[in-house]
Amino acid sequence: MAVAQATGVILALAAAVMWGGADFSGGLASRRTNYLAVLTLSRLSGFVLLCAMAMVTRESLPPLTSAGWAAAAGLSGALGIAALYKGLAIERAALVVPTAGVIGAAMPVLFEAAIHGVLPLWQQAGLVTALLGIWLVSQGHGPAGSDSSRGLLLGGVAGLGFGGFFILLGQVGPGVVFAPLAIASCAGLLAAALAVVLSGTGLPAPTGHPVALLAGVLDATGVVLFLLAVRWIRLDIAAVLASLYPAITVLLFWALMQEFVARRQWLGLAACVVAIALITV
Repeated sequence: MAVAQATGVILALAAAVMWGGADFSGGLASRRTNYLAVLTLSRLSGFVLLCAMAMVTRESLPPLTSAGWAAAAGLSGALGIAALYKGLAIERAALVVPTAGVIGAAMPVLFEAAIHGVLPLWQQAGLVTALLGIWLVSQGHGPAGSDSSRGLLLGGVAGLGFGGFFILLGQVGPGVVFAPLAIASCAGLLAAALAVVLSGTGLPAPTGHPVALLAGVLDATGVVLFLLAVRWIRLDIAAVLASLYPAITVLLFWALMQEFVARRQWLGLAACVVAIALITV
C-alpha cells in the first residue's frame, strides 16, 4: 500500500511539473499571438504525441463508455486551457494560474468526498493546506491599469474546466492509457479548431509557433502522468497534487520573465510544500 501511495504521489507531482511548464509555454505564446491559435496548436501537438504512443504500445480502442468520458474530459480541458491562455495574455501569471488551480483542485475533492467519503484527518489537513497555498500564491497584483477582475473571471472559468477534466478523466476505466487520452485530445482539438474558424482568425501554421507546440507536448505528458496517478491513489489526492502546477508556472515567470512575486505568494509556495508532506504521510 505504501509503495502504491508513493507511486501515485510521484506521478501526480510529475504531472504538476509538466502542466506548470505547459502553462508557462502556452502563456508566453499567447502574449505573442492569438490565444485560440495557441490552443489549437497545443491540442494538435498533444494529439499527435498521444496517437503515436497509442500506436507504439499497440493499445486497442477503449470501451464506448470510457471513450465518452475521455471525449467529455477533452472538451472540458480545452475550455479550461482556452480561458487560461486568454487570461495569461492580459494578466500576470501569479493571479490567473493559481485561481484556476484552486477551483480545479477543489472540485474533485468535493466530488470524492460525496462519492467515497472523506480522507483521514492528516490528509484532509494536507488538502486544505494545499488549497490555502494555491490561494496565497494567487494573491498577486497585476500591473497598473490591468483588468484584474477579468483575469480572475478567466481564471475561474479555467478552474471549472480543469475541475471537470479531473473528474471526467477519473471515470475512464483501467486497461488502456494512451488511446482514451488520444480521444480526449482529439475532442479538444476539434473544439479549438472550430473556435478558430468561428472567430475568423484562420488556422495557424504549426511551424510558426514552436512554443505553442511545446505547450501541447508538456500538457499531454502531464495528462498521461495524471491518469496513471489515479490508478494508484484517490482522485482527490491526485487532483490536488497535480494542481500544484501554478507554483511551477509562477516560478518560471518569475525566474525567466522577471514577473514580480509578493511575499505572501512565497508563503503560499511554502504551504504547498507542507501540503505535499501532509498528504504523503
